[in-house]
This record gives sequence, structure tokens and C-alpha cells, in this order.
Amino acid sequence: MNVGLPPQAFTHWGLFHPEVENGRVVGMRPFAADLHPVAFGASLVDAVHSPLRITQPMVREGWLTHGPGPGRRGGEAFVPVSWDRALGLVADEIERVRTEHGNRSIYAGSYGWGSASTVHNARQLLHRYLNLLGGFTDGVGNYSAGAAFYILPYVVGGLESIVMPTDWRSIVQHTELLVAFGGLPPKNSQADLGGAAVHETPMYLAQLARRGVECVYIGPLRDDMAGDLNAQWLAARPNTDTALMLGLAHTLYVEKLWDNDFVARYCEGFDKFLPYLTGASDGQAKDADWAAAITEVRAHEIRTLARRMVAKRTLINCSLSVQRQHHGEQAYWALVMLAAMLGQIGLPGGGFGCGYGTGGAGVPRRHFPVPKLPAGRNPTGAYIPVARISDMLLNPGGECPFNGETITYPDTRLIYWVGGNPFHHHQDLGKLLRGWQRPDTVVVNDAWWTPIARHADIVLPCTTALERDDLSSATLLSDRYIAANRAAIAPIGQSRPEFDIFSALAERSGVGAAFTDGRDARAWIRHVYEEARTGAARMQVKLPDFDTFWRDGYVEVPPNPEPHVMLAGFRADPDAHRLGTPSGRIELYSETIAGFAYADCPPHPTWLEPAEWLGSPLAATYPLHLVTNQPRTRLHSQLDMGRVSQASKIAGREPLWMHPEDAARRNLRQGQVVRVESLRGTCLAGLHVTDLIRQGVVQIATGAWYDPAEPGNPDSLCKHGNPNVLTLDIGSSALAQAPISQTTLVEVSGCESPPAVTIMDLPALRP
Repeated sequence: MNVGLPPQAFTHWGLFHPEVENGRVVGMRPFAADLHPVAFGASLVDAVHSPLRITQPMVREGWLTHGPGPGRRGGEAFVPVSWDRALGLVADEIERVRTEHGNRSIYAGSYGWGSASTVHNARQLLHRYLNLLGGFTDGVGNYSAGAAFYILPYVVGGLESIVMPTDWRSIVQHTELLVAFGGLPPKNSQADLGGAAVHETPMYLAQLARRGVECVYIGPLRDDMAGDLNAQWLAARPNTDTALMLGLAHTLYVEKLWDNDFVARYCEGFDKFLPYLTGASDGQAKDADWAAAITEVRAHEIRTLARRMVAKRTLINCSLSVQRQHHGEQAYWALVMLAAMLGQIGLPGGGFGCGYGTGGAGVPRRHFPVPKLPAGRNPTGAYIPVARISDMLLNPGGECPFNGETITYPDTRLIYWVGGNPFHHHQDLGKLLRGWQRPDTVVVNDAWWTPIARHADIVLPCTTALERDDLSSATLLSDRYIAANRAAIAPIGQSRPEFDIFSALAERSGVGAAFTDGRDARAWIRHVYEEARTGAARMQVKLPDFDTFWRDGYVEVPPNPEPHVMLAGFRADPDAHRLGTPSGRIELYSETIAGFAYADCPPHPTWLEPAEWLGSPLAATYPLHLVTNQPRTRLHSQLDMGRVSQASKIAGREPLWMHPEDAARRNLRQGQVVRVESLRGTCLAGLHVTDLIRQGVVQIATGAWYDPAEPGNPDSLCKHGNPNVLTLDIGSSALAQAPISQTTLVEVSGCESPPAVTIMDLPALRP
């Protein structure tokens, strides 16, 4: 399809034009319209030709010898096999498992960063294939915003504050005070779900700075707010955001600064929340002094901030990291409560938002969906909360309360994983590995010897975006471009595009015709584009015909001319624009949640002590709070083998940030290898001493490839610095069962004679 046309790659972190010499990618030129291209796009050059590429199908030696059954995954060699044999093994094993144990025993949640593709979208294709065979058990929710996804619909009736918040044009023009819980880190805008052709968030942050908008940042890392915004830094204890919001709300209430008229007209349940806020119900007023004792932000700073917020057009932002904590639902509920008391919801530049600085949140666009190859309906209807994978594997038949229901865990016999790396994004990797050893079979599609591929039984090598044609777009969420992904080089080794892999599996399973619907991948690309073109016409947007689009390489869908203001229609007429809550209003008290009777998720915003935090008794043994955030040099664990990520390592390990006084107290020095321990496990890291972090807090970015000193041993330390060896794996609450990676206490000490990092070496391979 791309004959005679230059290559073009649309990825999570940008649109690039690969430079090719003698069949090899030698450089990546950013899209001309992208004024802030991502530096780590250069790592794609290393990745596509990496020695870690999987060049032919592989099977774990023990599985090949002894057949399906629990095994020491991660600790055995792999044996190369032909595609014919590998496809036969996978198709036969799926048939055996579904026949003997039922389709629910196949887990294909395959959570991962959403593929920047529409036809070779690994998750969609896997689900399409398995749905044609009777279904599977799925994973619902996500790791990024899991608690928010399940609390916000009860409070404001939907997820507009995440997927379509007030856009940056309105903020730049009208906002006078920006209060950011968890910050607004520019690095988090480098990549986006489904792709990002241009990166515009830095431009809008610069405009805010030029306007002199006042900014207040609440969080433990000083540089989690763009430096030129000159924000006031309130270095609160991690996991205390809800207490601080309650202290601000109490000040508004007792000083009669709150907007009583807005709350009365647009909100439901304030009268039931008020006794808790004032202390009438429990004897403890949630005033600034109370909040100061919890947060270690001084009481007068809390009161002063409350007065500033009500005196100016104020936008309150909560980063997604804020809800990745124990009881993270409460922080987002408290955010809405505080914004409601200010009375600026629905006004230009006012109200609240969630996740500004993440991906393209707030970037002007038109809500314009581009369809993917359809996955179809899952006949089993079975699912688990995505972050409860370990519990599912370890407790077959066990029950899990979730969002007003009770989920029964299946007896999982087969895992099929594509498009992600749970050995990066899941908490307590030792616990995960114990569960991971239990199924009969694990199948993984991957391009590299990532940690998830090393913990598989059967590995099918797939191509990268540089080796296949596709259609890519993130216009539904945060980008306004539809782009042609045109292959730059031939597939590496025997790797195959995802559509080809699943078409072959479907053929072997007797559903080939239904799977392809008479189209190959190229025909599906054209079909998906024509569907998007038809949808665009209904929105009075004219797209060129497919051949013109493919020749030009992209089409821009212009944003709406007027800045989007979240909930403006609701504010103008709350009866004509009812919210999706039972009352149609903002619910500061939820009768629905009250009916669930969850002890860990009360029916109104509430401060509940996290399982681990600096105010808990455990801090006497583990006195440092670990923050795990998005890295600057890659997307999650993707491209960790690339030059940009590798250059950031210290002594070959992921850096750990520590305040100078905390380092001095432990006799630790810049650049040395340190041992980081929690109740769950241990990892090694390279020490970076800096005053950009709050005392009592340490930070390790997520995504260092899991490198156990003893492969296959759940109790092994990670030599490379994967923080999820340390993190706590319990649900945020019974409501969302979301991950709580930011709720972890650790201790750090020096490490003499550390073992070498080996994760960038090939695993053992048999001839």
C-alpha cells in the first residue's frame, strides 16, 4: 500500500518520518507541525533493530517438554519453533482449555498502553478472536485513572472532567489562579493514548506563564509543575490531599465565603455532608488546624489559600496520580466538593479538571471518534477489575466486591497477553509472580524480550509500527490528526503484524472467515477510514477520499472554534442539561454509594487514613514515602532499552531521588547503588540527591524492566530498580478496586557489591 510513498510512523509519543538506509532505520525526523517533539523518540531507532527483538516464535523449554501446567515462568530457557508449530500449539491449547474448563478460564484482559493503531490494535484483535470462540474473562477499568473512573459518575454523572475538560484556550484567557494537586508535570504530556501527532501543552503552559497566572502546587516533587509558572509549592505529605481539601472547605464555610446559591441550585446532599465537615457528627471539625496536623502544610497557609481561591477565577486540577492512592476515590470527590463551594463550575477558566498535563488533556479538539476494527461482544460477560489480576490468579472461586456488585474470580487456566507489560504496571510483583505461575499456559505477543515475554510459555513475535501499514488517531481523546502509518522497513526476522497473527489463529480455530470478514489488513485500513469519513460528514467535517489521505499522510480535524467549557450547559440550565447522576445534580452525598455500605468508601468526601503513610506507625520502620511517577525518558516501560532511557540510569539502575538531609542521615552519597526495601520486597536503584523532593519522600519512576536476581523466584530482589517490587497491591476501596501505587513506605540503605544488571541481555535460548 505504501509503494512509492515515504515511510511515516504514528506512535504514542509522536508522528515521525523514519530515515532509512539499506533497509535499516537510522533516524527519526519529527512531524513538522509538532513544535515540541519528544526527545525519546530517538530511542525508536535503537528499539526497532535492538538485539532484544524476538525474531521467531519461542516456547518455554519446560512447557514444551512436559506440556501445559504450572511452571517456573521467568526462570527457564526458550526453544525456537516454526510459526506453523507455534500457531498450532496456541490454537490447540485454547481449544483444550475452553472445552475442559470453559471460556471464563481464559483471561485476556491484556491491559496495556492503548495501541496507536486501529487495525493492528493488539487488544482489539485478541478480543475479536476469542469472542468468536465463545468469549473470555476481561479486565475492566485501568491503572491510570481507576479510582476516578468509578467515583466520578456517581458525583458528576460521567467522565467529562477527564476526557473533555475545559480546554486550554479558556484557561489561558480567564483563569486567575491555578491550584494543582499533584502538579501539572510537562513530561506527562509527551505521550498519549492512541497517539499524539503534536504536543501543544507546553505552548499553553508558556502562555499561562506570560499572563502571570498565579499558581499553587501541592505535592512532594518541586518539578512536577512547570518551572516558568513560578508556582507556590506546598509540600504536603503524600496521600493527604483529601484532608487538605477538607481544611480548605471548612475555611470557606466558617468564614462564610462559600457560594451557598450555587450549592443549593446545582448540588445534592450538602446538608448530609456538612455535619462531617463541621465535626457535628464525629466531634472533629475538619478545620485548617486539623488538616495541618495531617498534611504538614501550615494552618495559616491553608486559610490563606482558601481566601485566595474564592477571590479569583480559580481552576483546581487534580493529577491522575492523586487518585492512585488508598481511598483515592475520596480525593476526587473532595475536589468536586471544593470546586462546588467556590461556585465557579461551568464558568470559563473556573471549576475543576482532572489530569491536566497528562497526554493532551485540555488541548482544543473536536470530539471525533475514529473506529477501530470491531472486537464484537464477549459472550461470557465475565470480567474482573483490571488491577485485581494477582487476586484472581491466587484465589480461584474467591469473591471481590466491586462497584455495587460481587465478582467471583474464575479458575484461570490460560492467560493470553498482548500490548502491555504487567511486570511494569502491576503492584507487588512478587505477589503477581506467585499467581502468574499457577495457570496451565501463558501466551504473549511481543516484539522484544520484555519482562512479560520472559514470563510466558509461548511467545509470538510481532512487528513494530515501523514495519507495518496502519491507520492511527487519538481524535476521540486528545489529538486532532488522523495519520497514515506507512511501513519504513520489512518485518524484522520472522515477526508478523498482529492482524496476520490473529487471522492465522482464527483460521486454525475454524473462525477465519468471520474474523477477517473477507478483508485483509490493507482492506480493513481503507474500510476503517471510510467509516470515519462517513461519521465526519454527519458532523459537517469533510475528509478527503482514502487515496488522497494515504498519499498526503495525514488529515487535520479542526477543533471547535469556541473554547470548550466543561459543564457550561449544566450551569446555564441544570434542568435542560441534567447530569447523569440520580438527582441530575452534582452529588456531594450519594444515596447509591450509601446503599453499598462500603466501610472504605463512605457516601460523602471523607478523610480515611491510608494503609501506609508518613503518619502511620509503620513509618517508624519504613520512614520514607515512595512516589512512583511517569518517567521523563520513555513511556512507562516502553523503550527502556533505548538510548534516552539508558542514558538516565545511575550505575546501570533506575534513579532514586532523595532529599540531601535524608541522604546525609543515612550516610548515602550521590551516584551510589542503594537498597530500597518495603514490606513486600526489595529493589536496587542509583541514588540522585536533590532538593527538588520533599524530606521524608523518595521517588523512582515507573518502567524499569523487572530484573530479578533469581529469575522465577517471587521473593527475589530486582537489580534494575522496578518500584513495583515494593508497592502495595490492595484495591483503593471496594467501590473501584483501583491500584494504589502511591501508597508505599520504604527504607533505603547503601548496597555494597551490587549484582550486575542483566535484563538487557537475551534470556537463555536453546538451539
